[in-house]
Amino acid sequence: MDRNSVTGIVLILAMLLGYQYFFAPKEPIKSETSVKAASSTKKIDTLVSKASPAQVVKDTAIASIKEETFVLENKDIQVQLSNYGGKIVSVTLKNYESYKNYNQGLKAGLKLFDAKKDQFDVELPISGKKVKLNDLTYQAKSSPQGVEFVSTLPTGKVIKQTYSLAKEGFELNYGIDAKSLGTDLGAEYQIHWKENIHQSEKDIAEERKATINYLLHEDEEFDYLSENPSANEADNITSKLDWITFKKKYFITGLIPQGFQFQKAALSSTPNLNDSLNIKTLDANMVASTQELLQGKSNFKFYFGPNDYSIIKHVAPSFGKNVKLSYDFLLPITRYIFVPLFDFLESIVSNYGLLIVLLVLIIKTALLPLTYKSYVSMAKTRILAPEIAAIKEKIGDDAAKVQQETMKLYGEVGVNPLSGCIPVLATMPVLMAVFMLFPNLINLRQESFWWANDLSTFDSVLDLPFAIPFYGSHVSMFCLLMTLSQLAYGYYNNQITPDQPGQPINMKMMAYVTPVIFMFVMNSFPAGLSFYYFISNLVTIGQQLAIRKFVDEDKIKRLLDENRKKIAAGGGAKKSRFSQYLQTQMKAVEEQQKEQKNSNTKKKK
Repeated sequence: MDRNSVTGIVLILAMLLGYQYFFAPKEPIKSETSVKAASSTKKIDTLVSKASPAQVVKDTAIASIKEETFVLENKDIQVQLSNYGGKIVSVTLKNYESYKNYNQGLKAGLKLFDAKKDQFDVELPISGKKVKLNDLTYQAKSSPQGVEFVSTLPTGKVIKQTYSLAKEGFELNYGIDAKSLGTDLGAEYQIHWKENIHQSEKDIAEERKATINYLLHEDEEFDYLSENPSANEADNITSKLDWITFKKKYFITGLIPQGFQFQKAALSSTPNLNDSLNIKTLDANMVASTQELLQGKSNFKFYFGPNDYSIIKHVAPSFGKNVKLSYDFLLPITRYIFVPLFDFLESIVSNYGLLIVLLVLIIKTALLPLTYKSYVSMAKTRILAPEIAAIKEKIGDDAAKVQQETMKLYGEVGVNPLSGCIPVLATMPVLMAVFMLFPNLINLRQESFWWANDLSTFDSVLDLPFAIPFYGSHVSMFCLLMTLSQLAYGYYNNQITPDQPGQPINMKMMAYVTPVIFMFVMNSFPAGLSFYYFISNLVTIGQQLAIRKFVDEDKIKRLLDENRKKIAAGGGAKKSRFSQYLQTQMKAVEEQQKEQKNSNTKKKK
């Protein structure tokens, strides 16, 4: 995880513990897959092999054969193929746009693969020589189901490549048929896949976090290269792999073997910090057994599409892990609460700003009992504030003794000091889940609200001519509103929360400092996330104001007095294990301080 994400989560934890523990609780849709053919005399550059010329077999007739291009398309995707190499020329998502085109109102689709900058090639060992399928020419046979490319080698044996596309969706079926090669085929063949990533989103720094994900066959273990946006990453995988994906900010391209696994792979990611066009290069060299080729099992499935959990979870086992929903311990919240709830709200609300407001209201309503319990606990602490202040005045600066007597007071009136903290801790996973989910939620991509034209990235109401360290070179209005609402919440809490004696940190001051620090972290986060926290803070303040009207503090005071009498009549307070442990520790600290004081006195003598 990057520095900002870690800092953000730490600050969320710090704010909650600080506030609550110490104070209170598009185009026309085509219904069927179509296949189109076109002719072109444009010469296609062949791929250069890393092997020596003597080891490589090339089709020398490729320059003299007329190129034919074929188009497979459905309502979601368009794939262009060429008989030069029987290869993919381009893949375009029809219902998505780059941020630049979206900002300019252009409709051109979003290219996820372009042979002018990207590469996908299969290399077969035939009779001791390496043959790249991209170096061969093919006769093409097209049908409503797809395209078949057939290349005849000088020996008379044939190699086939087939492509087919379903009537909808983002999956492209790909097959290699080399059964006729028989014993001429070596033991292993290689697949080389490389992508030079172009910027398609607003934030180039986020796009440089593109990485390679993969699933190990054993135990279905998901792993990935680091998302470091400025350093080279590489890994040699010697175990079998079920699939490999190139993951960008909101889109992925994946290759999934059907019925077999890659034997091993060499993966690398290289940020191009001085290149504003090819901003990062992802490279994968995979090795597979030719036994599948000889048995006719070399079928693959490409996925070219959005990194949308509701879509990709059906593509392959554990393929949904390509979406970073959250940490594992928070996955149940994101997977079974937020994602279904978001999908449901999408079906009834088209405005995503309103959708976020409804999402906040639903979540905060569900957490209202915890908010109420936390507020009641805070009210009890506020009622006991005069007695706590009297303890502080009587004992003085002995913090351990003050805490010990305060715990004793809580026991005398039947108040659990953790009763206000536990409800707040219970809400923390929700805040953390939102913090992790929103930056990876493609649903917000290019959805506008108020002045923000894209809720999936930061809103900028002012571009600065310079960069402020840790803040950036822009001003996010939603981030400012979130900060102001946090300051308002801190001010409200400070007015109703009594001073806590013996605290080493001025928590009332932290109520104002923490939101300002958090502003620096959140300035470059998605506007949708800042807006969520802004509305959440307003709703929290509103809930506490409403609860305050319904909570009778005089009644609570009478209840505490009755508890005091009952406990006193029963021979003392019944202490919880935690209270007993805390008092024991405080007594130990007190004894240590006495021994230290006696020791210092003897030394002076």
